[in-house]
Amino acid sequence: MGEKKCDTIPLINPSPSSSTQGTASKLQTIGNIIVSIVGTGVLGLPFAFRVAGWLAGSIGVVITGLATFYCMLLLIQCREKLASEEELKETTTYGDLGCRCMGKPGRYLTEFLIFISQCGGSVAYLVFIGQNLASLFKLHGLTIASYIFLLVPIEVALSWIGSLSAFAPFSIFADVCNLLAMAFVVKEDVQQAIGGNFSFRDRKAFTDNLGGLPFAGGMAVYCFEGFGMTLALEQSMRERRTFPKVLAMSFTWITLVYILFGIFGYMAYGDETKDIITLNLPKDWTAIAVQIGLCLGLAFTFPIMVHPVSEIVEGKLKKNIWFEKLRNNDAEDSITRLEKLGIYMGRAVLVIVLAVLASFVPGFGVFVSLVGSSVCALISFVLPASFHLTLLGSSLSLWQKALDVFVFLCGLLFAAYGTYNTIIGF
Repeated sequence: MGEKKCDTIPLINPSPSSSTQGTASKLQTIGNIIVSIVGTGVLGLPFAFRVAGWLAGSIGVVITGLATFYCMLLLIQCREKLASEEELKETTTYGDLGCRCMGKPGRYLTEFLIFISQCGGSVAYLVFIGQNLASLFKLHGLTIASYIFLLVPIEVALSWIGSLSAFAPFSIFADVCNLLAMAFVVKEDVQQAIGGNFSFRDRKAFTDNLGGLPFAGGMAVYCFEGFGMTLALEQSMRERRTFPKVLAMSFTWITLVYILFGIFGYMAYGDETKDIITLNLPKDWTAIAVQIGLCLGLAFTFPIMVHPVSEIVEGKLKKNIWFEKLRNNDAEDSITRLEKLGIYMGRAVLVIVLAVLASFVPGFGVFVSLVGSSVCALISFVLPASFHLTLLGSSLSLWQKALDVFVFLCGLLFAAYGTYNTIIGF
């Protein structure tokens, strides 16, 4: 493979601990994998099962889980290949792989897609909070967009906080509320089953909607997306050789939980299942407390989601010609003040732009499926397969090459058709 010149400073910076020896145990790594993958998207799975049918949705989740697991292993193999050839001793980010495979354009393409997916996740947070608040507080004249814009001053102020570690407790709190919401849905399903309020025969295994399966697939891809953390998770382990087994164990449990929750949610509410399952919960104080808890948790963890986007924007601003001239002409104290002012203004503008985008989103389920079908599909399937073929193609057997090509082509087709289906069909 020819030597490709890459930027020494990546577009997205690796974690500070990326160069140190991993210390995480197997159990800690499983926890990190779950936290990195499982998010609010899971609360949209019952709606995806309603659109596709409970069996079609289950098949979609299983296929997506298997494909995502396989492609994550491809990334690890690519990193090991580079390490063995000593071409790049510290392959710490997804962008590093893109750079080694395609040069600078590979880095920019990879991290541009991650940038877009982070923006999509941030918008999804705002839509989720807006829809839940609108369902709880039905005030005259206030729409979902109104609640989203009411969040802007809070999110701008939070984005100015320097330390992300301050938001860690709220991230854990949001995960706990996520679990409580899932528990409420399961309890509701059991109660309805005992009360005889629905028949299993009324719930379709496959719907007549041909676009249902790709819609559910897009939702599942979004729910499994965590490729930006794959290399960091593997490097954080004390025993890296066990990572594939740990990853397989984690994906098995995550896939099982996704399927059971999707089925439980659809069984509980049938054709009344909404795109965020919390909107179906009864309006008693416990369910309302869970919804408010979710909204608070996500509002305080929004800065974590948007931080990588802010880093990229700020990095580009600092390299701006105007800023460089300012640095050469002005005093150091003045530059520091102006730099801080620029950072604060940039973060405020970013939050406002994301809020404006969120105000035009028709619904959480549709948007999440769109993000999953488009950007996440390219990040999850197309790039890993192409990197693997580029780096290890000459040493692969025929069936391995065929499998990589199959994943690559299916990823492209799914991204194209899934995006078209979500935009046109819903």
